[in-house]
Amino acid sequence: MEEADQGPKSPDIFPEVGEDAVNAVPSSLTEEEQAELHSELAKVEDEIQTLSQVLAAKEKQVAEIKRKLGITPLNEFKQNLSKGWHEVTTSTAYKKTSETLSQVGQKATTAFSSVGTAISRKLEDVSIRSIQHSASMPVMRNTPTFKSFEEKVETLKTKMSPTPSTGDTEEVSESTPDGEPVAEHPEGTCPPDQKTH
Repeated sequence: MEEADQGPKSPDIFPEVGEDAVNAVPSSLTEEEQAELHSELAKVEDEIQTLSQVLAAKEKQVAEIKRKLGITPLNEFKQNLSKGWHEVTTSTAYKKTSETLSQVGQKATTAFSSVGTAISRKLEDVSIRSIQHSASMPVMRNTPTFKSFEEKVETLKTKMSPTPSTGDTEEVSESTPDGEPVAEHPEGTCPPDQKTH
C-alpha cells in the first residue's frame, strides 16, 4: 500500500516485444488495478462488437434503400467519377496546366504556320524560276516530263499556300524573288539577262 501512496512510478524495465509482451503484466500494477483494467477491456470489446453489428445493419439498410431507389453500383461509380472529374477540373493546378498547354499549342500552331508559309514561298520561287527558265526553252517545256514536274509543283504550291487574307498572292505570283515584276516574253525569245545554253 505504500507504493500507491507514493504516486506513479516510472517502470524500471523496458516494455517487452514479441510473444512475451502479451503475457507479461507490469509489476507496478496492483491486483485491483489489473482487475479494473480487465473489466474495462471487456467492456470496450463488447462496445466494439455492438458497434460492428449496428454498422452491418446500417449498411444493409442503405443497400436496401439504394435498391428501392434504383441506384446501382454502376450509377454510384459514374457519379463518383463525375464528381471527381469536376473537382479535378476546378482545381488550380488543372487550370494552370490547361492554360500552359493552350499557350504551347498556340505557339506550335504559329510555328507550323510560319514553316508552311516559308515552304510555300520557296515553292513559289522555284515555280517562278522554272517558268522563267522554261519560257526560254520552249522545246523542253513541251516534254511530258517537264509538264508532269510543273503539275506537281503547282499542286504542292496549292496545298502548301495559306489562304490569302489580303490578296497579296497576285503580287507574289507576278514578281521575282527580288521583288521585280516578271516580264513576259513571247515564246521562243530570251530575256536580255539570260543566255540560252
